[in-house]
Amino acid sequence: MKIGKIVKVSGPLVVAKDMDEANIYDVVKVGEKGLIGEIIEMRGDRASIQVYEETSGLGPGDPVVTTGEPLSVELGPGLMESMFDGIQRPLEAIRAIAGNFLTKGVNVPSLDRSRKWNFVPNAKIGDEVSAGFAIGTVVETTVITQTIMIPNGISGTISSIKEGEFTVDEVIAEVETSDGIVQITLMQKWPVRRGRPYVRKLNPIEPLVTGQRVIDTFFPVTKGGTACVPGPFGSGKTVVQHQLAKWSDAEIIVYIGCGERGNEMTDVLNEFPELKDPKTGESLMKRTVLIANTSNMPVAAREASVYTGITIAEYYRDMGYSVAVMADSTSRWAEALREMSGRLEEMPGDEGYPAYLGSRVADFYERSGKVVCLGDGEREGALTVIGAVSPPGGDLSEPVTQATLRIVKVFWGLDAQLAYRRHFPAINWLESYSLYLDKIGKWTDDNVADDWVELRMKAMTILQEEAKLDEIVRLVGVDALSEKDRLKLEVAKSIREDYLQQNAFHEVDTYTSLDKQYRMLKLVLAFQTEAEKALAAGVYFKKILQMQVRDKIARAKYIPETEMSKIDDIIVDLAKEVEKLITEGGVISA
Repeated sequence: MKIGKIVKVSGPLVVAKDMDEANIYDVVKVGEKGLIGEIIEMRGDRASIQVYEETSGLGPGDPVVTTGEPLSVELGPGLMESMFDGIQRPLEAIRAIAGNFLTKGVNVPSLDRSRKWNFVPNAKIGDEVSAGFAIGTVVETTVITQTIMIPNGISGTISSIKEGEFTVDEVIAEVETSDGIVQITLMQKWPVRRGRPYVRKLNPIEPLVTGQRVIDTFFPVTKGGTACVPGPFGSGKTVVQHQLAKWSDAEIIVYIGCGERGNEMTDVLNEFPELKDPKTGESLMKRTVLIANTSNMPVAAREASVYTGITIAEYYRDMGYSVAVMADSTSRWAEALREMSGRLEEMPGDEGYPAYLGSRVADFYERSGKVVCLGDGEREGALTVIGAVSPPGGDLSEPVTQATLRIVKVFWGLDAQLAYRRHFPAINWLESYSLYLDKIGKWTDDNVADDWVELRMKAMTILQEEAKLDEIVRLVGVDALSEKDRLKLEVAKSIREDYLQQNAFHEVDTYTSLDKQYRMLKLVLAFQTEAEKALAAGVYFKKILQMQVRDKIARAKYIPETEMSKIDDIIVDLAKEVEKLITEGGVISA
């Protein structure tokens, strides 16, 4: 094997000569300690390598050896409940060997080679198999059963298959192909920069139910869709991501902490094991994979972390699961691209980002989708990608946000002013949008209520009218408005404070089912209908504002899911109180 030599070290970028046998995107071992790197540019026999570990101590003349393989992840039992760094090194295993901080050159396999898994075959000798064909299952956690599939590029006849307990690298089956016998293990490898294949994409029409009212009602995302959460510092991007990871009805969560603060990943690690999954009653970690590449870890590994995470997500999608990827934050990933591009002396684009920023962002988000999986053609999987964006100073016109908005179909724009007013989630209802509304509309009409879309449009119209009326109020004061317009302001305030505002730390309010959302929205809009009836009957506006039932409307969000009929009772109480106002008091005498 020909060994290259380092000629230049520039932070995470290393240039080596005598690398004419290597290829772009090959993984290489750099220096005496064998640091992991990836070739990102070839010029003649010189290779530019981004090193995924700390490069201090490297110097000209140190050896570089290519593995001849692209950067790949190990896919098999043991992924769930694990935490990896950006290149899928298991952080718990590394800590057991090297302590609390990453040590240069430490080499630990991604999946535990000593743990045995119980493999139950569902194929037999003589079966014709091809890529994606399910040959058996392994119970990975109490809530996730992993399907063991034939790796890509293999097709033939099963010549032997075993049952029992095996490690991930032990042979469980053999397939006789046209090129000879191929051995199958519980584990397979896949290059992270290449999307995993599928039969075809499907039209995503089912919403990813998040339990967050502002999202599910006004700006829903489908299973297999894409969304971005841009917002300035302190506006609640990470809390929104955490809420989606905790409560969305995706079966599997892959949470990528890309360049974010270490204490945020600590929060995830501390909270998720304690939180109970509302569907299974088990810990949320039983269906979660964490990719942690915090801000003090090598910058080049940030660039790899999003690909590592989405490849793991695609693997579970291929089993027929609904998977959600939370990338927090793609801005830090783009900053890693910018730093490496600058060290490569490439021509910069907007604000110093590389010219290929847009295509890289598109490549990442386009790996989402609802698909028919390879194999028997009956499995359907969905991969939803939700990326946080951290624009400097909250400037949404900066390149990363704009490149993201050109690709994704849902925009949850976080507003610093709402966050300062302690209105969370601080998603601005006038700036945000979802292009999935029409697709989801039929599903919600069929599965929630046949007037769901109508209620949603009515509520959004009121919020938009409030924005126009606020301009008038600022100019001439609220007294210049008619009573009907003042009522609109009150209803809009109720929609904002009693419906959209949600407390992530309240036991009941943190999650709201679609059924409860429908009843709550119907209640708020029933107040408008009844109040307009009272106004038309001549009731003083002040009397309407003083109705006791308004306090019940404000507290409806705290009614548990098991007692939702109480919301319907409030609607009845509202009608009675308005009727009482009309007949007994508050009427202007002729």
